[in-house]
Amino acid sequence: MRLFYLPVFVAFYVTSLQAADIENGDDLHFENCTGCHDSTAYTRDNRKVRSLARLGTQVRFCKDNLGLTWFDDEVNDVIGYLNKEYYHF
Repeated sequence: MRLFYLPVFVAFYVTSLQAADIENGDDLHFENCTGCHDSTAYTRDNRKVRSLARLGTQVRFCKDNLGLTWFDDEVNDVIGYLNKEYYHF
């Protein structure tokens, strides 16, 4: 039954990222993430993120650890920005 929900989840997730505000994601990333990460975190050979789902998990992990009060659309903006700029999933 889980396999049934996976494509539905992925389709919903990708659709919400297509609506991401990349410019806002860039601004949020610059204001909140560049204190810990420079671009090498996203481009190194041994990076942790190897899928769009993992990218979402990692962004939420960082958001929670920093205590950021981003709404879901802001999280998606950052995910969309990182995907467009670095990951290209």
